[in-house]
Amino acid sequence: MTHSAPSPSPLPPRHRWKVLSAGVAANAAFSVAFSGIPMTAVLMRSGYQLDNATLGLVLGLMGLGIAVSELPWGLLTDRWGDRPVLLLGLGATALALAAMALWAAPVAGHVPGLGLLGGGLLLVGLLGGSVNGASGRAVMTWFAAGERGLAMSIRQTAVPLGGAVGALVLPWLALHLGFAALYGVLALLCALSAWMAWAWVHEPPPERAARPSAAPAASGTGPLRDARVWRIVAGIGILCAPQFAVLSFGTVFLHDFGHAGLATITAAMVTLQAGAMAMRVWSGRWTDRRGNRPAYLRACASLSVALFALLALLVFCTGAQVAAESQALRIALVVLLGVSGICVSAWHGVAYTELATLAGAARAGTALGMANTSVFLVCFLTPFSIPHLMAARGWPLVWLAAAGCALVAVPLLAPRAPSTSAGACQAPKSAKTALSRST
Repeated sequence: MTHSAPSPSPLPPRHRWKVLSAGVAANAAFSVAFSGIPMTAVLMRSGYQLDNATLGLVLGLMGLGIAVSELPWGLLTDRWGDRPVLLLGLGATALALAAMALWAAPVAGHVPGLGLLGGGLLLVGLLGGSVNGASGRAVMTWFAAGERGLAMSIRQTAVPLGGAVGALVLPWLALHLGFAALYGVLALLCALSAWMAWAWVHEPPPERAARPSAAPAASGTGPLRDARVWRIVAGIGILCAPQFAVLSFGTVFLHDFGHAGLATITAAMVTLQAGAMAMRVWSGRWTDRRGNRPAYLRACASLSVALFALLALLVFCTGAQVAAESQALRIALVVLLGVSGICVSAWHGVAYTELATLAGAARAGTALGMANTSVFLVCFLTPFSIPHLMAARGWPLVWLAAAGCALVAVPLLAPRAPSTSAGACQAPKSAKTALSRST
C-alpha cells in the first residue's frame, strides 16, 4: 500500500514530464553535492589541512552514507511512494548542509575537526540517498516501456549535470567565499528541489500506472532473491569504480601530475560532465529504438577498458610528472582523461532501465536501491583506495586498476535470455499507439 498524497485533480498524460523534471531536479541538486564537492579536492586539502590519504577518506564518506541508506530508502519508496520519500529526504539533506555551513566550514584561525567534517558528509550521504530510488520508481510508473530508456537516461543526466554545475561553481565559491557559502548554496538547491517534488510528484492515475514488466523478478521472490538482478547490480557497481576515480581524484591528477591550472581543470571537468550528460540522453533513445541495452552496456565497459589502459600507458611513459613546458602532453592527458570519463559515465540510464525492467515497475525502488548501494559502496572504496595505489606505484597503477575494474564488469553485463527479453526494451505497438493518442 502506498501512502503518497493523492493528486488534487486528475493528471493528464503529459504530467509525466513534470514528474521527470522534478526527478531530474532532485538528482541534480544532490549531485552538485556528491559530484561537486570532490571538484574542490585541492582547496579542501589545503583548507582543512588534510593529506592525500585523509582526503580520500573524507571524500568517500558521503558515498558510504549513500551506500548504507540506498536500500532502506528504496524499500520505503516501494511502500510509501515517491512523493513522501523525496520530500523527507531532500528536506533533511538541506538541513544537514545548512548545519555544515554553520559548524563544519573552516574560517580564519579555525579548522573544524576531521570528525565534524567527515560526520557531516556521512550524514548528507545517508539522507541524500533518498533521491535515487524514489525518482527512478516515478519514471517506471509514469512512462511506458518504449519510453523508459529515454526517460531514465534523462533522469540520469542529472548526475553529470549536477557534476558540471559543481565543477563550475563550487571551486569558485570555496576559493572566494569559503566553504560556508558552498554548503549554504547546496542546502538552498536541495530545498528548491524539495519544493518541485511537492508541486509535481504524484502517483499516476490508475489508468496511467505502469503495468508490471513482462520480465519481473523471479515469481514472487522479489529483486533481493533474483540472481539476474544481483548480476547487473554487481556489474553496475564495479563499472562505477573508474568513473569515481575520475570524479574524485581527476582534479588532483591534473593538478599534481599534469601541472594544470584551476581554469584548465575546471574547463576539463565541466566538459566531461556535459559530454556524459549528452551521451546518456543519446544512449537511452538509441537503445529504446534498437532494443539492445545489454550489448550497449558491454560495449561501454569494453571501450572503457581500452581507454583507461591507454591512459595508464601514457602516464607510465611520461615519468614522474609532466614538465612545465610540455603543453602538448598536458593537452593529451586532459583530452584522454575527459574521453575516458565520458565513456565510463554514458551507460547509467541504460543500465538502470534494464535493471528496473527486470525487477518490474512495482519493485523498481528496491532494485534501484540495490544498484545504488553497490554504486556508492564503490564510491566510498574508490577514493579511499586511490592514495594507497598512488603510494605503491603512482598514477599508472591507479588508471590500470580502473581499466581492470571495467574488464571485470564486462561479463556481468551479459544479455538476458531471449525468453526474458521480449518486450523489455520495446513497448508493444498497441501500447505505443495508445500513448501517442493520449498525449
